[in-house]
Amino acid sequence: MKLTHALLAATAAVLVVQTTGCAVARDQQTVGSYIDDTTITTRVKTRFAEDKTVSAMAINVETLKGTVQLSGFAKSPEEKNMAQNIASSVPGVVAVRNDIVIR
Repeated sequence: MKLTHALLAATAAVLVVQTTGCAVARDQQTVGSYIDDTTITTRVKTRFAEDKTVSAMAINVETLKGTVQLSGFAKSPEEKNMAQNIASSVPGVVAVRNDIVIR
């Protein structure tokens, strides 16, 4: 009886994955890719928080398929450049799109 329940549960799990797929975003990003991107975003934000030049609160970070997009506001060109350099140095980053505005 327990084996039947285990098989039924395993079959149900497979069906859920197949029907929902591994797509977690409208662009059909896989779960693995989503987790990698989330890890990259977290690492970039952590490095911003550790750096005295970059305001982690004023700069937004989003990652999609290894490409990091930076947006928000910087107080100087140096802060904008440092944010890009920090993001570029994070493992797994393929490219950085720097849309930070200097105010």
